[in-house]
Amino acid sequence: MDQLTRRNLFTVGATAAAVAQRLPAQTPVGERSSGRTANIGVVGGGFGSSFHWHLHPKSKVAAVCDINPVRLQRLSEVFKCGNTYNNFREMLKHPGLDAVAVFTPAPLHAWMDIEAMKAGKHVISAVPAGMSAEELEELLETVKRTGLKYMMAETSFYRPEVITARQWAKEGKFGTVFYTESEYHHEGLIPLMFDDRGFPTWRHGLPPMHYPTHCTGMVVPVTGERLVEVSAIGWGDQHEVLRTNLYKNPFWNTTGFFKTSGGHSSRISVFWHVAAGGTERGSFYGDRMSYIMERPERSPNTVIAISKDGQIVIDANGYPEGKVDIKAYDQPNHLEKLPEPLRVRSGHGGSHTFITHEFVSAIVEDRLPEVNIWEAIAYTMPGIVAHQSALRGGETMKIKDYGKAP
Repeated sequence: MDQLTRRNLFTVGATAAAVAQRLPAQTPVGERSSGRTANIGVVGGGFGSSFHWHLHPKSKVAAVCDINPVRLQRLSEVFKCGNTYNNFREMLKHPGLDAVAVFTPAPLHAWMDIEAMKAGKHVISAVPAGMSAEELEELLETVKRTGLKYMMAETSFYRPEVITARQWAKEGKFGTVFYTESEYHHEGLIPLMFDDRGFPTWRHGLPPMHYPTHCTGMVVPVTGERLVEVSAIGWGDQHEVLRTNLYKNPFWNTTGFFKTSGGHSSRISVFWHVAAGGTERGSFYGDRMSYIMERPERSPNTVIAISKDGQIVIDANGYPEGKVDIKAYDQPNHLEKLPEPLRVRSGHGGSHTFITHEFVSAIVEDRLPEVNIWEAIAYTMPGIVAHQSALRGGETMKIKDYGKAP
């Protein structure tokens, strides 16, 4: 697929052009912070208004920005901030600004993140980190050159189930995690593909695997392995959206079959059109224990473990079978890991407050955030390559590994 530019993205392109012209781990922060406060500017008043910078004891929303007056007003009200801008570059000049939270359309993320870091600001960005390998590499080089902190606001990493699974993996409870799977199913997106004037938005025909991080952001941090090879299959039905989008994407749904750097396997599916309940979920299969996240069809979070007594049972067909213990798991919300003001309900399974806390903590403690640029690329790049594989009928393709944080 040709790299998309700001000028060929229908309404997004028009918006970006207007903007370009108008703009020239989990310890409570009070126990480990340096005592400073992070002054944050928020750009993007849709999704960007759903985070909790104003509740964190070590952060302050110093400025807000959106080219849409309604969204700008929403940001101002939510964060109780009177420093409003409709010009991104002007907001970057706001006195004392430490960091920028970028929650704009996906094709603008890498560009705006890079511009913010050039202006000397730390960055947290909505997913995905970029739309092409070239964008991701430029983002990585900018982080290295500036020494500033970059965090991708991946919600799946901080879902309570994934926090639990990461901890269990660290403790060795799974044994060897040899197979994982993750699903992001989101039927009914067509209304979001058009604005209130009827013009296409950035979501119009977006390739499913260009938005993979709600899946990869589960399996990669649990296994600790990179996704290094993929064969992917896509499906579409010649719908008008699939014939007219500027991504040249023919697929509603795509499934990728991945090989990991540890020689293990993972199945990841991103579906925009499916007769199933909406879900962001994963399953982690080990040789000692497995964890199956709840399904929209109402099966609960489930832990399955090989019986400690090693007993063999005879199944209904007369065959020997290892005994396993299968139990519904009462998943904790982990809110005790947050400062008291952040122990509130938040979006995407309660992840927004954890994302807020981690980015602020990384700034005030002068350390890399958990979902840093190397992790962001490891979650984003596999989807970009998987889409290419699907366009080639499932051809097996290698995925470059950019390493881990130094």
